[in-house]
Amino acid sequence: MKVTILAVDKLRERYLRDGCAFYQEKLKRYVPVTFAEVKAGTKATEARLLLARIESGSAVWALDREGAMLSSRDLARKLHLLQTIGTRRLTLLFGGADGLDETCLARADFRWSLSPLTFLHEMSRLIALEQLFRAAKINRGEPYHR
Repeated sequence: MKVTILAVDKLRERYLRDGCAFYQEKLKRYVPVTFAEVKAGTKATEARLLLARIESGSAVWALDREGAMLSSRDLARKLHLLQTIGTRRLTLLFGGADGLDETCLARADFRWSLSPLTFLHEMSRLIALEQLFRAAKINRGEPYHR
């Protein structure tokens, strides 16, 4: 399965860029991850740009503070299920500072909340990537999860 991260705005902080690159590299042996960023603007404009970038046939997960929270093992099971049913692409939608527009949330097959805490929208990418890596390790039965 291929994972695409579609996000509003660029990662401005070097530590976040480095962290995302670190996990993108680690994930290579499990699942390829690509990034695409759209320019920040109004939520409606951001939504239009994000939705236009979703590949046909992709499962779509929206990162949303009101979404479902998953344990690392639950995330691993959910990703395994996607692969089992033959899902070839998973697209994760990340909003800007104001979150995702309702049209993105409506398009999503699943709404994923990383935590009830508030994070920098840019930081959520790093956290999600680390969790994808952890889930891949869990699904392969490799040590990492604690």
